[in-house]
Amino acid sequence: MSEEEAHANLVVPAFRTAKEPKTQTQTENGHGTVWRFGGSDKAAKASTVTLRGVIYMLFDNCSKDVKKTVLPLGHGDPSVYPCFRTSIESEDAVVNVLRSGKGNSYGPGAGILPARRAAAKYLNRDLPNKLTADDIFMTGGCNQGIEIVFESLARPKANILLPRPGFPHFDARAAYSGLEVRKFDLLPNKEWEMDLQGIESLADENTVALVVINPNNPCGNVYSHDHLQKVAETARKLGIMVIADEVYDQTIFGDNPFVPMGKFASIVPVLTLGGLSKGWVVPGWKMGWIALNDPEGVFESTKVLQSIEQNLDITPDPSTLIQAALPEILEKADKNFFAKKNKILKHNVDLVCDRLKDIPCVVCPKKPESCTYLLTKLELSLLENIKDDTDFCVKLAREENLVFLPGEALGLKNWMRITIGVEAHMLEDALERLKGFCTRHAKKTDTDTDSDSLQALKL
Repeated sequence: MSEEEAHANLVVPAFRTAKEPKTQTQTENGHGTVWRFGGSDKAAKASTVTLRGVIYMLFDNCSKDVKKTVLPLGHGDPSVYPCFRTSIESEDAVVNVLRSGKGNSYGPGAGILPARRAAAKYLNRDLPNKLTADDIFMTGGCNQGIEIVFESLARPKANILLPRPGFPHFDARAAYSGLEVRKFDLLPNKEWEMDLQGIESLADENTVALVVINPNNPCGNVYSHDHLQKVAETARKLGIMVIADEVYDQTIFGDNPFVPMGKFASIVPVLTLGGLSKGWVVPGWKMGWIALNDPEGVFESTKVLQSIEQNLDITPDPSTLIQAALPEILEKADKNFFAKKNKILKHNVDLVCDRLKDIPCVVCPKKPESCTYLLTKLELSLLENIKDDTDFCVKLAREENLVFLPGEALGLKNWMRITIGVEAHMLEDALERLKGFCTRHAKKTDTDTDSDSLQALKL
């Protein structure tokens, strides 16, 4: 496979020439028709907080005049790299269903029963309150799960508590659904724990839910049992549900074990979002689930359950083909595959952290132990003519054809996120470019000035 074929699905700049939009007069074709339709702006606000918009803006700043390959390390899709190819057992499961013809039909809105049973069995490994198929709803990936849940909770004046830094799709879907967003901080000096006092100060009678991302994207931490229990107790005190994004549950390479939020469902009702995309490295398969951890039946009595079912009835179903393969995929989950994938990620983390020792203005305060990203803090006081993290990343793209994600896109100003779910040689190249960029933009010291003057005299 050529490099071009291997990277065919990457989001990279096309360097196309921009076209001037036509006016309505120009599109009348000379017939005098006034068109009575037009595009809706309902998604306009939501689309401004997506990662894609930021990534595309950075790619627009890359240049074909820079004689370097574009390195897209601002977003995460390890699946395009051979070293992260999913397990053969997972591929065989899909092939078996495809050849059997059993995945060609429509499915019910909640998902086909074998898939729902399989997801419940998979999640029950670590849960004291066991789930059944009735507690599971299949979705077209974890992102669709977010959409369904937010639409189900939206009501006039409702607000939702989201972490900062966080995953911008939560912000986008909240904006689209009309949910007010209130941000609580994750504390870098406390292993990125949630600021529980901040959560309590933000909540009011219109707060409906608290979002927990664990393992955490973008920070890469894994929350302890004790901390999650305190989160559950805080949510119960406030009378709100917990939405737990646990899609990275199989992407852990540190010492802290993963603890599912559903363990605390006897304290507070927990709605878990999960799927195959991250653990099995198959985001294109679009297979996720919503799990209701609720032994007290709160979701039913508050009609959240019914609202989820109704929203699923008017939403496109996830692929029946992948749903039908799910029991075999989960049953034959290969621990060796997960271990190999996580070993590569751990190696990449160590590689980046080692190289950053030579770049004083880019600091990693804490090595990630999960997910596919590494958060770094920018010491802008060491640089000249760099205003903030976005300015840093724009100039880096222009000068080096290197794309990292500015922390501002995640709610963390003057930080930067580096994708580690790529091949190691790409990271080595990226860190060399980053070092060169930072050296060029470093503030001149008195010693540097004296050295430059001496050099000029010699010339």
